[in-house]
Amino acid sequence: MTAIHKFYELVEEKGKGKEKAKAGWKLERKRKTCPRCGAGVFLAEHKDRYACGKCGYTEFIKAKKS
Repeated sequence: MTAIHKFYELVEEKGKGKEKAKAGWKLERKRKTCPRCGAGVFLAEHKDRYACGKCGYTEFIKAKKS
């Protein structure tokens, strides 16, 4: 169960008016998902890139100029 907490977090929904009774909890993904593989496959976070271990898809992080 603890491995799931690395990928998802519980966020409390706040409703307004009539929706207040329906307010509750929802799961949000912490990491990016792979655009090739779809939902359920997350991209690994490296120092300079995001990478998929399943298909090899890579996104490079743009370096900030100081």
